[in-house]
Amino acid sequence: MAGRKRKPDALKQLAGTAQPCRMNPDAPTASEGEAEAPEWLSERAAEIFDQLTAIIAGMGIASPDDTAMLSMLASRLEEVEVCTAVIEDLGRVYTSETKSGTMVRGRPEVAMRSEAMRHAQSLLSEFGLSPAARSKVSAVTPPESNPFNDL
Repeated sequence: MAGRKRKPDALKQLAGTAQPCRMNPDAPTASEGEAEAPEWLSERAAEIFDQLTAIIAGMGIASPDDTAMLSMLASRLEEVEVCTAVIEDLGRVYTSETKSGTMVRGRPEVAMRSEAMRHAQSLLSEFGLSPAARSKVSAVTPPESNPFNDL
């Protein structure tokens, strides 16, 4: 059985729980800047991607290195929206005629939505975007830069 997922050092620092013995001094640092939505995302998924990027930028953890994970998350959230629309329009079940009579079956979009929600929840947690994950992080305001420090 696998243990808890390792929390990134940046989130430990934001949460105020960073301890030298639990930090990885050799961990690669994320590039500065914000991720840009890749071309393959649909228009709606790109909108979700931009919303997520704005949120994590506000948290101070945005990086273009997270493009793939943010793309997956945006795509999964879009899938939840699409499946939900189908379920709302057509219902959770459908009937089909068989040799033994009429069968009531679960619509496949219900299972698809459930799996997309489960995956999205996991990815949201990776970015500290769930209530439980957010409660573990303290927003630290960066100190104001002094323009005279460079002189």
